[in-house]
Amino acid sequence: MTTPRIPETVVDVNDVSHISAGTIIKGEVSSLTDIRIDGHVEGKVYSKGKVVVGDQAGVNGALLCTNLDFWGQMEGDVYVKDTLSLNGSATINGNIHVRKFQVEMGAQINGSCHMISEADYDKFVKDVVTTQIPEANRSDVKKPVKAEVGD
Repeated sequence: MTTPRIPETVVDVNDVSHISAGTIIKGEVSSLTDIRIDGHVEGKVYSKGKVVVGDQAGVNGALLCTNLDFWGQMEGDVYVKDTLSLNGSATINGNIHVRKFQVEMGAQINGSCHMISEADYDKFVKDVVTTQIPEANRSDVKKPVKAEVGD
């Protein structure tokens, strides 16, 4: 059996995947773009962009991303390539691996915090993420569609 070919992906910087409130996902989520989680994910979440976890949201598994704004509940380890911002309503029951860290009063962390480099983060991604996503052509601006005007 052959592995299905994933078509070339063009990613716009404004693309955001949204897991809405009332949605439960079981398994691994991998994205080239930003992710907004307002529902629940049971499994690994990996984004090459920013992840925002809302105040009613929950993640049970590992979370790996470039930047993270966190308001909800987490059961598992967090790996952030750049900056983690924890809101006062956030609870993380697991270890945090991050380069830069901001915490509001009231946030709860039940685990350890390790300051890491970008190289450390890249190693974690290789070790933790089982579904590697291909590189995409990024576009900061959507390309205009050319229209032909006839006589």
